[in-house]
Amino acid sequence: MSRESVEIQKELFAPKKSALAKYRDLVVGRPGLLALLRYELITAFSYCPGAFGLFVRSKLYPRLLGACGRGVVFGTGVVLRHPHKIRIGNDVVVDDHCVLDAKGQSNEGISIGSGVFIGRNSILSCKNGDIVLGDGANIGFNCEVFSGARVEIGARVMLAAYTYVIGGGHAYDRMDVSPLEQARTAVGVTVGEGAWLGAGVKVLDGTSVGANSIVGAGAVVTKAIPENSVAAGIPAQVLRSRT
Repeated sequence: MSRESVEIQKELFAPKKSALAKYRDLVVGRPGLLALLRYELITAFSYCPGAFGLFVRSKLYPRLLGACGRGVVFGTGVVLRHPHKIRIGNDVVVDDHCVLDAKGQSNEGISIGSGVFIGRNSILSCKNGDIVLGDGANIGFNCEVFSGARVEIGARVMLAAYTYVIGGGHAYDRMDVSPLEQARTAVGVTVGEGAWLGAGVKVLDGTSVGANSIVGAGAVVTKAIPENSVAAGIPAQVLRSRT
């Protein structure tokens, strides 16, 4: 089990850092004024409307990314953090107001395969962890994938709206301080290829959903779900095998 020592609040409120330095470290992720200016100039088009905005972002946003394939669409208000650690394949749609946050000191960041759709208002958030989306994955509206270790969403996985995949947490064994003040914990999450997570499903850290499994709406996954299963409930229980 890995423990993440960087706390965002400490970074934000560090007394010896200027506001500009804090912004650069948390958002841009690279030192130097030139990197900051480049980021600001390119993301100035994030809210440019219509077809012109789509065209401009398709040409400029890839210049910030670690890698970007052909035919990638960025909607309005898309936020990129530590963009040099974000890699995107071909024919990907990142809908309006999504956040791709690859923040971390030693992580690889976010890797998105080809043919992926990321729905409006969804968040991929790293805290020194990695997120991998396989080819053809479909992330519905208002979803969140969080990673303090490694979260892998397999090829052709479907996450319905308001699904949360939570690859991290907090230690809570001490009673003299709140969980917020204790060490972060992260094991990671794996969702196998071809799985379908219904609306509002929560997948907790240290668990997995097997390939081709279906998890019913509103379920909370607290342990491994075998492949080819149908599961539902709080906590999620296997109801039957699809085979």
